[in-house]
Amino acid sequence: MKINQFWGNIFLPFIWMAVTGSFTLVNFAVGFVLSSLCLWLLSSPSEVSLLVTLFRIFRFAKFLGFFVWELLLANLRVAWEVITPEHHMQPAIIAVPLDTESDLQTTVLANVITLTPGTLSLDVSPDGKTLFIHAMYVDDPETFRSEIKQRLERRVIEVFK
Repeated sequence: MKINQFWGNIFLPFIWMAVTGSFTLVNFAVGFVLSSLCLWLLSSPSEVSLLVTLFRIFRFAKFLGFFVWELLLANLRVAWEVITPEHHMQPAIIAVPLDTESDLQTTVLANVITLTPGTLSLDVSPDGKTLFIHAMYVDDPETFRSEIKQRLERRVIEVFK
């Protein structure tokens, strides 16, 4: 980590806390994570062009938009389950083989799954090649695996290219 990134990771969370108006340890941690992500998007081990940096930011923004949409749909589905008298759930625990290339990608994928209502990342196999997920709505395990791999995992891997 360069010295400028170090000071950025220390200084930027305080700016975040000032902007949000909440001077708490949790808000500092949120600011730290956000500033680290921003500094990562804007830096590289080698010199990169402005076009490459803008492309990284675009990929991240595209993923963020996708995730917000998925979050909205999952919230609506779970809310519908709560307000209707009959249950439509078919819960299951599914093992999903991973193609992620780093622990960071696996962690981001697991957290995105957990943040989406109706799914929960339970564990990663010791070799890091399988993610175990509990889901409320599993009609077909193979279809569920395919959706996780094509809709989420592929996009997470793209963000970190």
